[in-house]
Amino acid sequence: MADLRNNFVGIKSPNPFWLASAPPTDKAYNVERAFKAGWGGVVWKTLGSEGPPVVNVNGPRYGAIWGADRRLLGLNNIELITDRPLQINLQEMKQVKMNWPDRALVASIMVPCVEEEWKAILPLVEETGADGIELNFGCPHGMSERGMGAAVGQVPEYIEMVVRWCKQYTRMPVITKLTPNIADIRKPARAAKAGGTDAVSLINTINSIVSVDLDNFAPNPTVGGKGTHGGYCGPAVKPIALNMVAEIARDPETYGLPISGIGGVTTWRDAAEFMVLGAGNVQVCTAAMTYGFKIVQEMISGLNDWMDAKGHRNLDDITGRAVPNVTDWQYLNLNYVAKAHIDQDACIKCGRCHIACEDTSHQAITSMVNGVRHFEVMEDECVGCNLCVNVCPVENCITMVGLDAGTLDQRTGRPVDPNYANWTTHPNNPMSVQAAE
Repeated sequence: MADLRNNFVGIKSPNPFWLASAPPTDKAYNVERAFKAGWGGVVWKTLGSEGPPVVNVNGPRYGAIWGADRRLLGLNNIELITDRPLQINLQEMKQVKMNWPDRALVASIMVPCVEEEWKAILPLVEETGADGIELNFGCPHGMSERGMGAAVGQVPEYIEMVVRWCKQYTRMPVITKLTPNIADIRKPARAAKAGGTDAVSLINTINSIVSVDLDNFAPNPTVGGKGTHGGYCGPAVKPIALNMVAEIARDPETYGLPISGIGGVTTWRDAAEFMVLGAGNVQVCTAAMTYGFKIVQEMISGLNDWMDAKGHRNLDDITGRAVPNVTDWQYLNLNYVAKAHIDQDACIKCGRCHIACEDTSHQAITSMVNGVRHFEVMEDECVGCNLCVNVCPVENCITMVGLDAGTLDQRTGRPVDPNYANWTTHPNNPMSVQAAE
C-alpha cells in the first residue's frame, strides 16, 4: 500500500488532504468532525486582530453555478473572516491540537498591514501549539476594501514586507496564500520567497458575480435588494488554479518553493493533478461544503489505489512529475501530427461531432455515406484540433491517433517529419534564425 503520509515544510499529517481556511474550519466542532472523518489537516478559518469581532451579513452569503444535472460547479461567497472572538478561536485551536496531535493545524491570519499588528497576534497563535500559519493575502471582498486580503496580495512589495515580519516574530512555518486576482502569479510568489516564506498556497477565490436576479435586478446573493462581487471557488476554478501552480513550479526564480494546491479539488484525481504539477499537498473547501466531510475517505482510497496501480511508493514519487512537461507554446513540436478517429461500434449517431466540426471548425467529418447516416473523419481535412473528442457524449468513442514519422499526412500531402521543430525556428516566424538568414 502506498504511503500517503505528508510532510509539508515540516508540518506532518497522515495524508495530504487538508481543509482550507473557510466555514468548514470555523470552530472546534467542525474541525473535530473533520478529523474523525479522516482529514489530514485543517487551516483554521482566518483570524483577525483582537477587538470587536468582524461583522458578517445576516442573510444569503452564497451564489452558485450549476450543471444541467444540478451538480454544483462553482460557488461564490461574500462571507468575511471569522466573526468569532479571537480568544475563543485560540482556546479551541489549542484544545483541538491537544486532542489530535498527529493532525496538521495551521492558523490563517489576516490583520492590518502594520508591523505591530502582526507582532501582537503571532505569539498568541504560537501559544496554541499550531503547526504553522497561513497569511491570507487572497480574500477579494470585504476585507480587501479595508486594506487587507487581496489588497496586500496584489502588491508584491507588501507581500515581501509582511512575510519578513512574520519570519522575524514567529518560529512557526509561514505559508503565504496568494490571490489569483492578478496578471502574473509569479510576481507575488517571488516576493513571498524573497521575504523568506516557507511555502505558498494557491489559489484563493476569484472576483466574481455569478448571476443576476432578473426580478429585482441585483447580483446574487442578494442582501436586502443589493448585491456585491464575491469570491468564486469550486470545480470551475480548477483549470485556473492548476495553471498558476504550474507557473510557480516551473519558474526559475521560485522553482522548488513548496506549494499547497487549492482550487476545485473534488476527487483524488484532482489532488493527483495538483501534486504532479508541483503541489506538496492540497486544500479542499467547496467539495466538503457540497458533500460533507466523509468525501475525504474516497479521496484517500482513490489516491492510494492509483498510486499502488502505478507503482508509486509515496508522495515524493509523484510530486512535480509533470512539471518538466509543461512548456511555452513556442516550444511545442510543430512536426507532431494527429488525426481524430471515430469508433463506429461505440458511435450512437448523435451527430454532435459533425455539427461542431461543420459549423465551427474544419468540415472534416461526414454526416452521410451512400445515403446512410454515418460519421467518419476525413483525414485530408482533419487538422487534429480534437474539438470532436470534447463534444462527443460517449467516452473514448472518438480518440486522437498520432501519425508515425514518414506517414503521409493527407491534408498537407507531405510525410510526417521525424525531427522536432518549434516556432522559434519556423521560417514563418520573423524572429527565427532561419527567417533572419
